[in-house]
Amino acid sequence: MIIIGIAGGTGSGKTTVVKRIIESLSENEVAVLPLDSYYKDSSHIPMEERQNINFDHPNAFDWELLSKHITMLRNGEAIEQPIYSYITSTRQKETIHIEPRKVVIIEGILALSDKKLRKLMDLRIFVDADPDERLIRVIQRDVIERGRTAEAVMERYVKVLKPMHLEFIEPAKRVADLIIPQGGHNEKAIRILKLYIEKILGR
Repeated sequence: MIIIGIAGGTGSGKTTVVKRIIESLSENEVAVLPLDSYYKDSSHIPMEERQNINFDHPNAFDWELLSKHITMLRNGEAIEQPIYSYITSTRQKETIHIEPRKVVIIEGILALSDKKLRKLMDLRIFVDADPDERLIRVIQRDVIERGRTAEAVMERYVKVLKPMHLEFIEPAKRVADLIIPQGGHNEKAIRILKLYIEKILGR
């Protein structure tokens, strides 16, 4: 089994890189654990206070549970991946059953931020992209998928996303084994990454 961590700023192209890796593998060879699924449950916090939760800070995640699940998968045990609701900021009663796979990918903005989790990874990747490009993608995504106005997205970018990126996400480059510039558009880097994974899998 190979455990891969893929981090990078919001809108950097992490999801595209993950999709390209998955394309080269069969369905029963890979499992993807989105870091967003491991936000701490906030059901004990009053609804109005949940609006103030900083979801771009390391403290928002349940690192202990994620490390436990990665260890279980490596030991050949299945896990029940949490499902997190952005609407209510709570963990749902339902879970997603995940069986051990040859390739396990942990993907999220802060996937490389926890020291204990990093030690469980065989390969650490940072997906990089120009800040202007990331902002454009964030605006497009949040306006279309989350019903926000462009003004609200830009305000959140300046107040939360940018400072959190500089403080917690950008430093992850120093602990990455591979940095992919230009995000999901870097065909050569993605091809090299695929070849590396195939070699580990003995192909």
